[in-house]
Amino acid sequence: MTLQQLKYALTIADCGSMNEAAKQLFISQPSLSETMKELETEIGLDIFLRSNRGIVITPEGEEFLGYARQVTEQFGLLQSKYIDKKVKEKFSVSTQHYTFAVKAFVETVKQIGMEQYEFAVHETTTISVIENVKNFKSEIGVLYENDFNEKVLNKMFKENGLEFVELFSCDTFVYLWSGHPLAKQDVITMEELDEYPCLSFDQGKNNSLYLAEEMKSTYEYRRLIKANDRATLLNLMIGLNAYTLCSGIICEDLNGDDYKAVPLRETEKMRIGYIKRKGAKVSHIGELYIEELKKYKEKVM
Repeated sequence: MTLQQLKYALTIADCGSMNEAAKQLFISQPSLSETMKELETEIGLDIFLRSNRGIVITPEGEEFLGYARQVTEQFGLLQSKYIDKKVKEKFSVSTQHYTFAVKAFVETVKQIGMEQYEFAVHETTTISVIENVKNFKSEIGVLYENDFNEKVLNKMFKENGLEFVELFSCDTFVYLWSGHPLAKQDVITMEELDEYPCLSFDQGKNNSLYLAEEMKSTYEYRRLIKANDRATLLNLMIGLNAYTLCSGIICEDLNGDDYKAVPLRETEKMRIGYIKRKGAKVSHIGELYIEELKKYKEKVM
């Protein structure tokens, strides 16, 4: 059985005629018929029933052609990628739930265009960001370190062959909707927040305090709600006067202007950065994405 025989069989099936298939394949009809007889003899079944009216595909032939089509399609992908070099290059980013990281991704895609690249962005849990970069699912992962989690995270990075590159540091802000009773204050204290629900991104089975996306993960909150996506978090802010703690970087282009970031009096420094595979050279598009991320340094200084 050869790849050429499989392609011949599929052409016959698509044309519904031995004569028409022979024309498309630029071979004689007797030669095509002989090739098919050799294939059918080898596999021990009839793919086609022949008559004066043309050809009919047998039930066994339908099943065989299904497998044949998969084989030829996979071969086509291999040929495109490694011989013709026509398969699009891929660029993927994984990030904690940061609007600015998504916005930087958007701006990078706009610069490059989508003709030559296949893009992916994964807004996900901390452990998934690490695993995605480790397993080559993403080239770059965006997350933060602080004095509390850095030893644990750096140990995980080392064990997984990754390295953390700091982009900028920022203070802790309270992120809430503009109609919140505390939204008009110049600064907010943890004591003032006690009567309102705190929102936290659910880290799933890896729900360690060291993997939390929010600052002050060790604080004893009176009211705490976990969510697993940013849209739900924003809805809870409005519906329950809830809040979360963040970097203070707001992207109104994506989230609208209904939300505010107010400085927290008991601030802690968070260091925003990215992880990549240790020793690996960042791609051209990866460098463009990092440059877009660096622009947010101006917003926190």
